[in-house]
Amino acid sequence: MELIRVPALNDNYIWVLADNQKQCIIVDPAEAEAVLEIITQRHLTPVAILLTHHHNDHTGGVEDILNKFTTLPVFGSKETADKGATELVADGDNVVVNHFNFQVISLSGHTTDHIGFYQAPYLFCGDTLFSAGCGRIFEGTPEQMYQSIQKIAALPDDTLICCAHEYTLSNLKFAHHIWPENEAITQYLQKITQMRDKHQPTVPTTLKTEKKINIFLQCDNQQLQKKLQINMQNPPLRAVFTLLRQLKDQY
Repeated sequence: MELIRVPALNDNYIWVLADNQKQCIIVDPAEAEAVLEIITQRHLTPVAILLTHHHNDHTGGVEDILNKFTTLPVFGSKETADKGATELVADGDNVVVNHFNFQVISLSGHTTDHIGFYQAPYLFCGDTLFSAGCGRIFEGTPEQMYQSIQKIAALPDDTLICCAHEYTLSNLKFAHHIWPENEAITQYLQKITQMRDKHQPTVPTTLKTEKKINIFLQCDNQQLQKKLQINMQNPPLRAVFTLLRQLKDQY
């Protein structure tokens, strides 16, 4: 498989995953032009579109892609039905198209029916987990987002987190603000700063890396809890997560 990152809009990434037969799936096409250009350049044949949620910066290119590839199935949750989805899927379903076989995982929180698509080692998680951060909670609840992130954390460490935005640097600045003593975060911040100075992309990332530098995956860490001035023993981890997300919103 070949994973192709397609920059779009201001800070979006559209993902194209191609197999050895030059067939590909397209994930969260924010716009069509850049995707169609890549497909043409690489002589790829799209066989499906996958949508993680209904926001326009993840679905805006669906119509124009379908104008060119009229029989392309579009897989998404029920919230994407009016965004071009032709095959509605939910948690536990499998999306099987030729050599592709994705497990559908419910990742509610950012939106009500947000989903992810997992075919090892690739996880297309939309706006749920970012490198060093997580998505805003627009329609769901902190409880839902926490549970969704726990699902991701349970995947193998070599999972590639294919998120949909280039937010790594800003997320790390917040993490460093919260926990400046954390050497892993400090060192990664320096690395990512240098990469972004050169306009290099910072994703996909691995779950193994995220477990070291993403504070939203470390709610059980007592040092982090002390930094957040949570002094009770064994605090509810959902409460730690909720506080972190509130602080990030205000940062």
